[in-house]
Amino acid sequence: MIPEFSIRLAKWHQVSGRHNLPWQGQGPYSTWISEIMLQQTQVQVVIPYYESFLVEFPNPTVLANSCLDQVLALWAGLGYYARARNLHEAAKQIREDHAGIVPDNLDDLMRLKGIGRSTAGAILSLGFKKSGVIQDGNVRRVLARLFLIDDDLSTSNSQRLLWNIAHQLAPNAGHDAAIHTQAMMDFGALLCTKHKPGCEKCLFRKECLANQSKRVSEIPTPKRAKRKELKQWIMLEVRNEKNRILLIKRPEKGIWGGLYAPPIGESLLTLGATIGIEEVLEASELTTLEHSFSHFSIQLLHFRLCAEPKTIPAGAFWAEIDTFQGGLPAPVKKLLKNEEKYS
Repeated sequence: MIPEFSIRLAKWHQVSGRHNLPWQGQGPYSTWISEIMLQQTQVQVVIPYYESFLVEFPNPTVLANSCLDQVLALWAGLGYYARARNLHEAAKQIREDHAGIVPDNLDDLMRLKGIGRSTAGAILSLGFKKSGVIQDGNVRRVLARLFLIDDDLSTSNSQRLLWNIAHQLAPNAGHDAAIHTQAMMDFGALLCTKHKPGCEKCLFRKECLANQSKRVSEIPTPKRAKRKELKQWIMLEVRNEKNRILLIKRPEKGIWGGLYAPPIGESLLTLGATIGIEEVLEASELTTLEHSFSHFSIQLLHFRLCAEPKTIPAGAFWAEIDTFQGGLPAPVKKLLKNEEKYS
């Protein structure tokens, strides 16, 4: 192990770490919400979402008592919507099983929907100032370079090694535990970065095995990139005589689960059959928007048709898009709000 690692890291953090993030020092609930939002999302993107979320849902009970539509509406644009659904379910668990109070032990935290070992460790250390260890992408990169873990970090062997090292380096509890967790994240985010790390400024450069072997740029071992599949989706914006748009709530499971959007499918004819519009091929194509998900990308072709179906599918309704309060997927919202450009 590296001598006085946590002490030296804490001193670095005092001078160079992040100290003004809105969730810092705000307790376990704020820590939990921020950690979920920060999964696969950058800090600056998260901050306005976090602030709005805490105003609307200031504690687990308020979140649990709210309907999922309210939660998804505030989450719209943040992506990975299963996170929002899991938050809502976990809040219900906290309300029912823990009297509305976020539990303060690892086992109970990991029983909550959407909370894994790393998120639970962050809540314990940052929220409760107890012993807690994390393994986000920044931390894994730091440990892999310091101890020259030359392997795919997602394998079970690498995971066991990383958790073992992390536990040995972390303070047991108290204020030091909270500082250590934040410092580890900041060290990876600000100094030991994925590209162009600041090795010349690193306080561990003499002990870093990757630096000693001049292999910093090679560690962690990159995964072989898979070429994303490109899919083409059709979005049919149907407007009636009152200039209202037909919206449908999307299935809870799947892309944009629980959010609202115009009918989306693989062809105009399929969409026309679904919503009972025979003249669907008369729809005008407005524009195409490209959007990337974690495993595939889409071309979203935006069509518009003025029509009034005799019947509409179950769960569909007419809405004034400017005043609609439900959650819209970010690409869909962008197309609908900017449609005057394509008229």
